[in-house]
Amino acid sequence: MKNKRIVILAAGDFPRAEAPMAALRGADLRICCDSAAEALVAHGLAPDRIVGDLDSLSPAFRERFADRITQISEQDDNDLTKAFHLALTLSPSRITILGATGKREDHTLGNISLLLDYAREASCPVTMLTDYGRFETIFDTATLPSVPGQQISIFAFDNTLTIKSAGLKYPTDQVRFDTLWKATLNEALSSSFTLTLSHPSGVLLFFADHL
Repeated sequence: MKNKRIVILAAGDFPRAEAPMAALRGADLRICCDSAAEALVAHGLAPDRIVGDLDSLSPAFRERFADRITQISEQDDNDLTKAFHLALTLSPSRITILGATGKREDHTLGNISLLLDYAREASCPVTMLTDYGRFETIFDTATLPSVPGQQISIFAFDNTLTIKSAGLKYPTDQVRFDTLWKATLNEALSSSFTLTLSHPSGVLLFFADHL
């Protein structure tokens, strides 16, 4: 099958909310990072591919799913990146990452920051879903859909960047992006908002689920 909706399940907290679970159930292909495969099976679903150094998979599980395992022992990349690179070879129309947050905070921060690298590499949309919302990326001026009252956080890693905003409660024009908290916890005023970047640069956006 070409143009697959691929879900990568990392080994953080297993999803509980409906949006990530719907993505997991509706995927054309599920790639699991190492021990995430056992969590997936425990929730009644089967992995299509399992990627990693396999250091946290039981021997019995490895034998059961031997035909679906891609073992990569090198330590330059984490298991999520190994799974992402495999996904790129499988004709994805969309890549959705689940289970990338929770458990150890250093893993959470590292996984979230990798989303910008993944979005640069991929020729399809790459999104990270959590139980509380979603992370997306932009690299230039963009108008994005939103829900009035939705919480929006903006993260950039370029202290020369300025971002003019329209449609958000708190203007971002004077924000200097030299620490992570500077443009967090904003709020959408309508069904869309626009971010005008002073120059092309990677920007990470978190859209909180509108409750």
